Amino acid sequence: MPGLKDRIISAGYGVCWKLVGTLPETWSARTFQFFADLAWRREGPRVQTLEANLVRVLGPDADGHQLRAMSRAGMRSYARYWLEVFRLPAMPIERLMAGMHPEGPFDKAFATLEARRGIIFVLPHMGNWDQAGAWMVAKAAGSIATVVERLKPEAVYDKFVAFREGLGMEVLPASGGARPFGVLAQRLRAGKVVVLIADRDVTGGGLEVEFFGEKAKMMAGSAALALQTGAALIPVVLWFDPDGWGVRIGEEIPVPPDGTRKEQIAVMMRQVARFFESGIREHPQDWHMLQRVFVSDLERGRQSAALGRAELNGHQVTESLP
Repeated sequence: MPGLKDRIISAGYGVCWKLVGTLPETWSARTFQFFADLAWRREGPRVQTLEANLVRVLGPDADGHQLRAMSRAGMRSYARYWLEVFRLPAMPIERLMAGMHPEGPFDKAFATLEARRGIIFVLPHMGNWDQAGAWMVAKAAGSIATVVERLKPEAVYDKFVAFREGLGMEVLPASGGARPFGVLAQRLRAGKVVVLIADRDVTGGGLEVEFFGEKAKMMAGSAALALQTGAALIPVVLWFDPDGWGVRIGEEIPVPPDGTRKEQIAVMMRQVARFFESGIREHPQDWHMLQRVFVSDLERGRQSAALGRAELNGHQVTESLP
């Protein structure tokens, strides 16, 4: 049975989905921004992680004032994401369609669908990916398949699944159930759309790629699916506009003609990472990465956790940890 804390968290999400969409949008936006600024001023672990990620994006010439200003904008952008998530079920489809400002070869992508060839749209944690998914469902006139991280508490995960299914998505868990790769491959061979977020390793089996001059771990399932099924692998970046949402899609990333399967996937993911870099550099405040993605940070996190466990167990640590 879930504990009291889990029940309170689950109830809070449920109330937000029922209540936020009924309140005046300007009032709700001010409230969410207030809490974003409060979290930013407290500089908790997630804000510190966001700033550690943004340091790589802004580069070595950025000073502390620039970093703090960007992290504040990032927290406000993240709050806007949550506000829109809670309002999205009640949003008129006309506003959603009119508010999307697409860039890139969209006609070519939809011609691919009309030819009954599947598409894998691969995204970073930017802008509002749920909004983009709902827009894609409307544009493609059918459901899309996606994979989501299994959240804790379980009741919150169930609410997110119900929310995304209500938008027309087929939702598969990243872990804790049957492996989603086979189901996604079936959908792609049937000429469907699969949307995957790839800029953070959520399973522990991610691929190392160069990202903003460092090694980072990304999910490589999108490239593996393209290689396996012949579907088109197309990178996408998202951002917020004052009056809506920007979305840019890139050209299809081809399967390299040579190399082993592992080498081909690595080449494709390097191209995905380059496209992500370009979009994040243009809209760094809309990269909602409040978790560790860079290998050096992941290693420090594992080392800190191991040291903490050793101290709790009364052990004396006398040598460096791997």
